[in-house]
Amino acid sequence: MAVYSKHPVTEPPAAPARETTGHLMVRAYSVLTMFTVLAHTAVYNLLGQAGAAIVMVVLTLGVLGIWIPAVARHRPTRFPWRRLPWAALGYVALALLSTLWSRWPGATLLTWTLMAVVTVNALFVATMLTWQEIVRALSSALKFILGLSLLIELWVVVVLRHPVLPNFVSVPEGKIDPHLYWVRGNLFDDGRIQGIVGNAHTMAMMCLFALIVFGVLYAAGARRRSALVLWALLAFALLVKAASATVYLSIAVVLAVLLVALLARAARSPAQRRTVYLVAGAVGLIGVVSALLLRDRLLDVLGKGSDLTGRIEIWAAVWQRAIERPMLGNGFSSPWVPWDPAFDGWILNHGLTVFHAHNMWLDVFLQLGAIGVLLMVVAWLALVWRAWFFAVDRPRWDLDAQRPYSPIALLPILLVSVLLFEGLAESAPIVLWGWMLLVLLSFKIKAVPLIGVGISERTPVISHGPRTRRVP
Repeated sequence: MAVYSKHPVTEPPAAPARETTGHLMVRAYSVLTMFTVLAHTAVYNLLGQAGAAIVMVVLTLGVLGIWIPAVARHRPTRFPWRRLPWAALGYVALALLSTLWSRWPGATLLTWTLMAVVTVNALFVATMLTWQEIVRALSSALKFILGLSLLIELWVVVVLRHPVLPNFVSVPEGKIDPHLYWVRGNLFDDGRIQGIVGNAHTMAMMCLFALIVFGVLYAAGARRRSALVLWALLAFALLVKAASATVYLSIAVVLAVLLVALLARAARSPAQRRTVYLVAGAVGLIGVVSALLLRDRLLDVLGKGSDLTGRIEIWAAVWQRAIERPMLGNGFSSPWVPWDPAFDGWILNHGLTVFHAHNMWLDVFLQLGAIGVLLMVVAWLALVWRAWFFAVDRPRWDLDAQRPYSPIALLPILLVSVLLFEGLAESAPIVLWGWMLLVLLSFKIKAVPLIGVGISERTPVISHGPRTRRVP
C-alpha cells in the first residue's frame, strides 16, 4: 500500500480552493438586481407601480443586508472611499437638493428614490464582484431578458393570439393606441417586437448590450462558447425584429470604437498611437459632416421623418421651459412622472404624455440647469477617459511590459460609446440601466484598474488561500 514519505518534496494533493456558498449567493443576487434594473419596465408591467416599487425596495434592503456586514468584517481602509464616482454622486446629491426649488417636488422625491436605489445596487455590484464576475452577471441577466422576451412573444402569438396590456388588463373592445400594449404579438409579421421590456427600442438596446457582452466573453475564452454563439444569434434576431434606427446607428459607432481601440492596442510606439488617433479623428469628423449634409437621405433610409419622429417639437418645448431657470433647473424628475400636473398633457406623442426629453443633455438642463449639466459632463468625461485607457493600455504594474491584453478591458468603452450615442436621441443614460452602468463602471475602473490583479479582484478563498494551522 502506498504511503506518503515523512519528508515529501511537495505538498500532498488536495482539492482546489472553491468559492464559498455565500459568495455564490452574492453573485446570484447580483444577477437578480441587474435583471430587475435592466428589465424594470417588465416588472412595472407585471406588478404595477406599487409592486415594482416594493420589489426595488426589498432588493435594496437585501443589498444593504449583504453589503454592510461584508464591509464591516474588513478594516475600514478596505473600502475604497476615495475611488467612489464623486461626480455622479454629486449629481445625486444635487437632485435631492433640488426638492427645495422644484416645480414638481412630489415627482422629484419619487424619482430620486429610484435613482438612489439604482445607485446603491450599482455600487454593491462593483464592490462585491470581480471584473470577470461582473461580465458574467451581465451576461446572465441579459440571457434572462432575451429568453423571457422570446417566450412572451411566442405565448402572445401562439397561445393568446391577441395583444397584451400591462398588468394583464383585459383588452377593451374597439381600437386603442398600439403604444399602450405591453406585447403586440408581432413576432411572425412585419411589425416590431417589444419583448418583455415592453418597448421596441429598449428591446433592441438590450440585444445590442447582449451582443457586446457575449462577444467579449467569447474573445476571453469563456466556457461553453457554442452556447454563447446561439445566444448571440438569438440576440441578433430579436434586434432585427425590434428594428430601432438609433440602435442600428449605435452598432456602427460601436464597431468604429472597437476598430480604433484595437489599432491603438497594436501600435508599437506613442507616435504610432498618435497617428491612429489623428486618422480616426479625421475620419470621424468627415463622417459627422457627411451625416449632417446627407441627413435627409439617411433619415429616409432609416425610416425616419425630417422631424426625427417628433423629437424636434419635443426638444423645442423642453428648451422653452428649461431656459426659464437656466442655472439650477426646474427640479429633478427622471423619468418625468406622467400623472404629475406639471407633465400631464404637457408634451404628447400618439396622444400619450411623453416622460423624457429624448435627449440626455437637454433633460439634465431642464431638471438641474447648467450646474447639473456640468456635473454630468464631468462624470461622463471621467468615465470615458478611464475606460479608454483601461481598454488600450497594456496591463502593467512592474517592469514586465509584455503582458497580454484582456478582451474584458474593452467592455466598458464599448458600453459607454453606446450610452453616449443613445443620449443624443434618448434620456436612458440618466435613468435606470443607463445610470446603473455609469455608476458601476465609473466606480469599478477607479477602484480596480487592472483585471485580475489585487485582493479585490479575487474571491475570499482564492485571495487569501486555504487556512493553515498556526505554528506555536
